[in-house]
Amino acid sequence: MMLMRTDPFRELDRLTQQIFGADGTLAKPSVMPMDAWRDGDVFHVEFDLPGVDRESIDLDVERNVVTVKAERPIRASDANMLAAERPRGVFSRQLVLGDNLDTGRISANYDDGVLALQIPVAEESKPRKVEISSKADSLAISA
Repeated sequence: MMLMRTDPFRELDRLTQQIFGADGTLAKPSVMPMDAWRDGDVFHVEFDLPGVDRESIDLDVERNVVTVKAERPIRASDANMLAAERPRGVFSRQLVLGDNLDTGRISANYDDGVLALQIPVAEESKPRKVEISSKADSLAISA
């Protein structure tokens, strides 16, 4: 399997931080919708981050765990909000990748509010042909 869900304890910790925020105050849950697919020898992941400045996106890889953190700033206005459905503040998402991906060669691109990751399949995980020999081949070589 190329993509695995995070373990329940990390997921609970992430959910707790989203609900209560880093400072312990009650906050609206934040979301980071994602698509993931494999195309040949490359695994693709796209995160929707509209309205997020590229400099506020943090992408970390530790072993086979990819963590994406982003911040959509809180409005600094005293205006009376009529609707506030877009999440603001800091939010994050973690992906646990399979060992068959080469996390050392991840590339990332951010355009039009979409963070796109390309993760190549590790060379040692790619299918390969194995030549089959027989005793007759061994005897012919040594003679």
